[in-house]
Amino acid sequence: MSFFEDIYDVIVVGGGHAGCEAAAAAANSGSKTLLVTMNLQTIAQMSCNPAMGGIAKGQIVREIDALGGYSGIVSDKTAIQFKMLNKSKGPAMWSPRVQSDRMRFAEEWRLMLENTANLDFYQEMVNGLLVEGDRVAGVRTSLGIEIKSKSVILTNGTFLNGLIHIGEKQFGGGRAGERKATGITEQLVDLGFDSGRMKTGTPPRVDGRSLDFSKMIEQPGDEDPQKFSFSNATKPLTKQRSCQMSYTSPEVHNLLREGFDRSPMFNGRIQSTGPRYCPSIEDKINRFADKDRHQLFVEPEGWNTIEYYVNGFSTSLPEEVQFKALRQVSGFENVKFFRPGYAIEYDYFPPTQLKHTLETKLVDGLYFAGQINGTTGYEEAASQGLVAGLNASLKVQEKDPFILKRDEAYIGVLVDDLITKGTKEPYRMFTSRAEYRTLLRQDNADARLTPRSFEVGLASKERMQALEKKEAQAVNLVEFFNTTSIQPEEANPVLAEKGTTPMKQSDKMVKIFSRPQIALEDMLSFKDVKEYVAENNLETEVLEQAEIRIKYSGYIEKEKANADKLQRLENIKIPDNFDYTKLKSLSYEAREKLTKIQPTTISQASRVSGVSPSDISVMLVYMGR
Repeated sequence: MSFFEDIYDVIVVGGGHAGCEAAAAAANSGSKTLLVTMNLQTIAQMSCNPAMGGIAKGQIVREIDALGGYSGIVSDKTAIQFKMLNKSKGPAMWSPRVQSDRMRFAEEWRLMLENTANLDFYQEMVNGLLVEGDRVAGVRTSLGIEIKSKSVILTNGTFLNGLIHIGEKQFGGGRAGERKATGITEQLVDLGFDSGRMKTGTPPRVDGRSLDFSKMIEQPGDEDPQKFSFSNATKPLTKQRSCQMSYTSPEVHNLLREGFDRSPMFNGRIQSTGPRYCPSIEDKINRFADKDRHQLFVEPEGWNTIEYYVNGFSTSLPEEVQFKALRQVSGFENVKFFRPGYAIEYDYFPPTQLKHTLETKLVDGLYFAGQINGTTGYEEAASQGLVAGLNASLKVQEKDPFILKRDEAYIGVLVDDLITKGTKEPYRMFTSRAEYRTLLRQDNADARLTPRSFEVGLASKERMQALEKKEAQAVNLVEFFNTTSIQPEEANPVLAEKGTTPMKQSDKMVKIFSRPQIALEDMLSFKDVKEYVAENNLETEVLEQAEIRIKYSGYIEKEKANADKLQRLENIKIPDNFDYTKLKSLSYEAREKLTKIQPTTISQASRVSGVSPSDISVMLVYMGR
């Protein structure tokens, strides 16, 4: 007799970042959900660096939070340092990042999931799917237990036929110390899916007691740290731990080169593609031979542990080569290893086989999220998990799907890129991938997405009311600057100090605030502004919103206009299973790609690699546009 007599609405396979967000989203949207993972003690494990956020990734974490996901809250509760990156650039580039306490991060995720209604757990390897006709019906475990469900989400990370490489040694595993998962790839290929191999790597972990931090450069957090979550569930840090920075040297590079003939990436044993934007140390030395040093960020793994992560020294070289070279780095002369770095190869499935809901085109009710789709990074995985979990739940409840557009969220850009363009190397999000990045800022993620989340039942009424209050305050503050005048005698001392032209007569404050030399703190020095802020009890988030809306209004309006133009093409639907062979004027490549990807709108079709503007014109004419 099986333990599982009921049929679940959603089964999530895998307990990494994608699996955790998928399980939370499905359960919180009202579906009876089961999370099955090989080891319940490694839920939300930070397999690589102990950090969340960064360039574009920080925007994704704030979007996940605005949509009712848990990543932002967990990151805030377990952070040991906060930094807002790119503050010297425009607000479209500002990106929050935290150093995390690795052990507390996983623990907090586990506790939050255990306190989520509608969510059950089971520890075992899933090695097969139950498929009836063209739809999924559940999963089969390595013990032969069959668990029935209306939908399944695969979030297998690097575990599908995972193969770990350290120099000439190789062994099966999905992560250091954990076994690989087998059976699923082979079954999916039999069902008609295309699969491929990718690789990623990780640096050595070292004993902090063996390091000399006096020879390194301290990297402290922000003086006035913020937080990820828009909710009141978390508070900014009041104390922080510093990271450190050191550099490689020509001596280090020469020692590493001695082992290149034993590196699986250089001797041909690893054939699969690795992440271009997070290369191994041997790859950096090879590709950037003109550079005599590379930065290494020495990151603590938590508040109390002595373990450190050597960011920038990702490698699969033999362990003795890693050790010998790292001992030549300043501050590492007496280093002791906790474990060497390694590379890992794993199976993935080209994401052009998915719909924008992350449901597969071949098997109804089956969803993929995370590294199985060819992405890299905790944040990218978590966002896909949320999208897949919510959509699986909505489908079971026979409700409309949840799809984010490119002008609504970085998550929308991520999913659209994967579905329409595919990827042949681990996909990582960058601000440059988003054509509307002035609209998709980290500061306004709640204004963009909380209303969408509230509509589908993920965001609470309290979150929605808090957003409405904040939005009203920001609008009123902008109006205050637009309608309130300031006299030259009050403004000119500040203008002179900032090296900008003095006023000759009274003018509206917005004219002063719009000047590039004038910052928010300058405006807060004026009496009327100070009084308005105090009377209305305005928080920093509201003040920053007003500043951005005033200073970047021209850019914001321009991007909105461009997004509106694109929306017209987004509204032109392509019929299901459209026969592109009927359109003889389409290029051969366009017919082939469009038939394979089956975009649902003209706008999506225009972003498919190999589809030209003239191909889109042919389709518009055919559809009477």
